[in-house]
Amino acid sequence: MNSIRSTGYSVHFGDKAYQSLNHYMNKEFCSKIFVMVDNNTREHCWPILKDKMESNHGLKVLEIRAGEKFKNLDTCQQIWEQLSALGADRKSMIINLGGGVITDMGGFIASCFKRGIRFINIPTTLLSMVDASVGAKTGIDLGVLKNQIGLFSNPEMVLIDPEYLKTVSHREMRSGLAEIIKYGYTFDKSLWEEIRTFDSIDLTRIVPLVHKSVEIKNQVVLDDLHESGLRKTLNFGHTAGHAIESYFLEKDFKSDLTHGEAIAAGMVIELYYSSKVCDLPIHWAEELKDFVRKFYGKIDINAEDCDSIMDLMVFDKKNVSGVINFVLLEAMENCKIDQQISSELIREGLLYFSE
Repeated sequence: MNSIRSTGYSVHFGDKAYQSLNHYMNKEFCSKIFVMVDNNTREHCWPILKDKMESNHGLKVLEIRAGEKFKNLDTCQQIWEQLSALGADRKSMIINLGGGVITDMGGFIASCFKRGIRFINIPTTLLSMVDASVGAKTGIDLGVLKNQIGLFSNPEMVLIDPEYLKTVSHREMRSGLAEIIKYGYTFDKSLWEEIRTFDSIDLTRIVPLVHKSVEIKNQVVLDDLHESGLRKTLNFGHTAGHAIESYFLEKDFKSDLTHGEAIAAGMVIELYYSSKVCDLPIHWAEELKDFVRKFYGKIDINAEDCDSIMDLMVFDKKNVSGVINFVLLEAMENCKIDQQISSELIREGLLYFSE
């Protein structure tokens, strides 16, 4: 798979990824190199990376606990303190090896430490490969509110190796698939036409979709890095989805959802809104709802959940002056950004998902 040039860095795939990494390590001076992992990627992914590196002598591994709940300022402070204790300076570099939590937070940690040190992202989950790998976004959560603190900062490079997908659970693979579905509805319906035939996760069918998804997102980012227009379309499903994800994370009586599970629900809900506001044929919502039920299982949103979920929607980053903005569809591959709808319709869509 060919490398993809983004906003000042490149995304490399497969063997080319490690060739690029080793070339960089031999060419560029780094006073110290740190590898940031969680407890899962240290066990399953670090051995793969270590074997591919021509020299890993003197590398220090920084480990955090896995999970969205640790994507916060407390974890950042722990890592910053470790970096200081280990003598990191402005010529140091961090390699972020993990899913979206690691790459988002690791990039943020590097970008803030001593006003910015270099970092390389190596996404290891399907979700992080097709979403977090491109776009220069770094960040952490504020309580249960997703990605409220962060900045735009380019890595030195991004390396994507499908071999890491063999270490990922079936549930996490399904989670990543939701973001590819999003690209299908918003930019290239052939992706959805492929995925809608899936009965299970098949790596041989998934890998080509990874490269295509990165190409799509990269083109959008090149056109609109700071999300002033076109890039907002990539938030389809996320206004409702992020609120649902935060709500399920916050409430002890709800089981935590993966990001992709919540976004899958959010896309169904926002397709329902699209049918009411933009005259999108309702069968698109029905088709995706059937697929989500089959592929992701039942996600219960009850009448008593609606007010709290709606309250969380107010914190979505696309909103202005407290007005909730949605990305809706007039047709496949035809989005309308900054759409406002009534509270009654917001509630109706939440309940539609669980009908």
